[in-house]
Amino acid sequence: MAVPKRKMSRASTRMRRAQWKATPTALVKTVENGKTVYSLPHRAKVVEDSAGTPLYMEYKGRKVADV
Repeated sequence: MAVPKRKMSRASTRMRRAQWKATPTALVKTVENGKTVYSLPHRAKVVEDSAGTPLYMEYKGRKVADV
């Protein structure tokens, strides 16, 4: 296990930790049947029937998996 030779100062520790930032997810806005839908790019979406029951997953207009 690596052991530091010198104590790291509080300022240096906080400066290093400050570099870790969360980035917001990039959503794609599309209009489907008059409704605005936000989805993640390059992800399969779940296709549902009129009752809201999931049927299958679709990507680029093709069926890719059963739910």
